[in-house]
Order: sequence, then C-alpha cells, then structure tokens
Amino acid sequence: MRSLAIVGASLAGLSAARAARAQGFDGNLVIIGDENERPYDRPPLSKDYLLGKITGEDLALEAAGEDLQAQWLLGSRAVRLDGEARTITLADGGSVAADGIVLATGASARTLPELAGLANVFSLRTLADARALSAELQPGRRLVVVGAGFIGAEAASTAKALGLEVTVIESQPVPLSGPLGTEMGTVVGRLHELNGVELICGTGVDIFHSCEGVVTGLRLTDGRYVPADLVLVGIGAVPNIGWLAGSGVETGNGVVCDASGRTNLPGIVAVGDCAAWFDGRLGAHRRVEHWTTAVEHPEAAVAALLDQPAPQHAKVPYFWSDQYGVKLQFAGNAAQADRVAIEAGDPQEHNALALYYRDGEPVAVLGMNQPRLFTKWRRTLNTAAAAAVAVPA
Repeated sequence: MRSLAIVGASLAGLSAARAARAQGFDGNLVIIGDENERPYDRPPLSKDYLLGKITGEDLALEAAGEDLQAQWLLGSRAVRLDGEARTITLADGGSVAADGIVLATGASARTLPELAGLANVFSLRTLADARALSAELQPGRRLVVVGAGFIGAEAASTAKALGLEVTVIESQPVPLSGPLGTEMGTVVGRLHELNGVELICGTGVDIFHSCEGVVTGLRLTDGRYVPADLVLVGIGAVPNIGWLAGSGVETGNGVVCDASGRTNLPGIVAVGDCAAWFDGRLGAHRRVEHWTTAVEHPEAAVAALLDQPAPQHAKVPYFWSDQYGVKLQFAGNAAQADRVAIEAGDPQEHNALALYYRDGEPVAVLGMNQPRLFTKWRRTLNTAAAAAVAVPA
C-alpha cells in the first residue's frame, strides 16, 4: 500500500494517522477535514472552554513539533465515495484516490428542523458551536437546554456557574437512563436540582414560541410554559454517513464494520463516532461515541488495513463527565445489568462507587468522585473482557 486517505481530521482521524506511521506506513498520507481547524479536543468544549478557562489553542491535539508527513486538506468536505475505485470526491470538485481509506467522519449534532434559522438556538458539537454559544452566556439570562444527556448536563452546569438561570427539559422520565440505568440516572439527575437548575422530565416540547427571529419560550406537552433567552439543543448526534450513499459501503446506524473496523469493501475501514463495530460480547454492531474509542480503535483498524498483526482491544466502553463539581466515570454496559449495588460512599452525597451486576458478575461500574476505586474496577472489567474473547492457541 503506497497511499492512504483519512476522511475526518478529528481525534479518530489523527489517531489513525499516528497509527499508520507507527506501524511503518511510509507512503503518501492525506488527511481530509471539513472544518478549517486542525484536530482539537471536544470534551472540554462544554466545560472549561465555555467557562473561559482555556482557549481554542489549548484544545489542540497535535503535540508540539509533531509532523506526520501528511497532506492536510482542511475545509474540504467529502461529498461522494467510489468504494470500488477508492476515490473520494470533494465539495470543491477535487478528488483524492488512495490504496486504502479510513472513514473517520464522526457525527453531527441532531437538530430540530422547526428551529432552523433562529438566532438564539445553539448546538454544541464543534469549536465553532462553542464560540457562538460562549458569546451569549451572560449572567442573568435564561438558558433552556433541550435534552439532559451528557452534553446538555455539562452545558447546564457550566451556564449555572456563569450566573445564568437554567432549565433542562428531558423527554424521558429519568435523565441518563440509557447510559447509566434508571437507578443511577435518578441519582445523577439530582445534581441539577441541588445546584439550582430546574430539571423537567417526562415531557417534551409542544411549541417553540418565537418573535423577530428568536425563540422567546417553549410550551411543553404537559402545558407548562418556559421562557427562554437562549436555547441549547442537546438531543444526541447522528453519524456523518450520508455522503456514502451509492458508495457500496454498508451503513446502518453508522458504517457497518467487523470487530477490527473493516467495512464490507476491501481497503476501507471506519473508526470513531461514525463507525458501528461488531461487539462480540453483545453479538451486535454498536456505535460508541466515546473519546477512548476514538483513540484505541484506529490502531486495530489501521493494522487490518495494512495487513499487520491486529492488537486485541477487548476493553469495555469508558466515558467520563464533569457536572457541578462531580467527576463521573463509567465503564461497561449498563444495559447488561440486572442489579446495581453501592460498593463505597454515599450516592446521596454524589461520592460513591456503584457496581452493575448480571448473574452475580460485574458488568459495569460508575464512580462519582471515586477515581481510585473506579480505576481498580475498570481494570478488573477490562481483564475479564480480554479473557472472554481470548482464543486458545
């Protein structure tokens, strides 16, 4: 293989480029990104960046002096892929052909069409999003967050710290019940009320009231009216795979891949938020939108692409979140559990360690300001995961 194209100048794309060079690839390397920014770290956008503690320069993912000997095509959106010819067409009419292709196009914030064009409605996915929102987070203003997921919760925490009045609207009865389960989702959701943020669950938005191009308030499906100066929509993300229509690459909820990131077409792999890798523990394809996945999976995918010995990444999914001064860390899969037990601390104080069990075996762990114990249990879960997929010689 003499040429490699990576579509997506993201953490996953950068990790793939690093993996290629580390694994001995010395050919032509092209990195295509639709943003004008070099790769940057996204998790701080909803926290330290909005708080003004760091700048855009502080988010840079490339090390000082790092040179991957790559051609960077930034501000170049990929619009079409010929999977058989392995040729990428760009929005400006240009094209890139390569022997191997890594799809790392990530995901985009899910939007509400009825809010299109309204000046005080925001998403929070990119650095440009964060810059726009940051300029509007003024003390005393009323922010309504639609969606109590991690981005919404972190942004609510940050806005409250900046002196805004904040209301969070969540359509599900319990916030974060998907990733954390109902019991611990309820515990974590109490952080909003304890910190002076109104959390309204189990109801959706019926009507967005607007005047002169801005939202003025929301009428909820239960009849309540919530006034708003700003609206942040945090209702999840959709994988950036529309441009792959007609390419021959199989897609579903993301690019469908095997357990090493290979797509159904030779010479093409996918990593990061756009990729649905096969999870042998679940027996299904799964798209995992976590920072650690974007760092770890590219090594295996690039090895598969280069026909190198593939490292085993039998690690359980891991993510973290910072809300109202509480460090939340989670590893595993809450959906597999049949019960949850508090192993240390007091969940009412949001200083606790919770273990998730299935048939008496731990399958997940949640730490709230418990980094030492959490790290121990995460290591235990990873060891068990590796043993489960080990193949005898």
